[in-house]
Amino acid sequence: MKEYVVAAMKACQSYIDNDMKTADIAKTRRVLSEFEIKISYFQHERLIHLMVTLSFALFLLLSIGGIFIFPREFTMCAILLTCIFFGLTIGYVMHYYFLENSVQQMYHMRDEIIAFLDPEMKDIGLTDSGAKKA
Repeated sequence: MKEYVVAAMKACQSYIDNDMKTADIAKTRRVLSEFEIKISYFQHERLIHLMVTLSFALFLLLSIGGIFIFPREFTMCAILLTCIFFGLTIGYVMHYYFLENSVQQMYHMRDEIIAFLDPEMKDIGLTDSGAKKA
């Protein structure tokens, strides 16, 4: 998924940097439409990963709590399970962080295209007002 997100962002940024100023307005509108669809897919992916991340964090907390509340019943197997939950939680947090930052960058790219298509939107403050790209 990471490669897909990065490729979509690179393709759109390349269009913005190289082709948008000379391209037909209709083409730019089609690019914007497709890019907005991709943003919605990535938002959905971000939501799913948030739920999975929170689930694994809850499992981690429950397993840690179980070790302290029932120390005799929990063996090395339970401690190993806790370590696995910890590793998975860290991995999912890192991936969620990547998705969150990528979608935020896509919002700025979208605003850049909209400001190009309709400069009045920038004048009234409905698009990115020149915020630096992350």
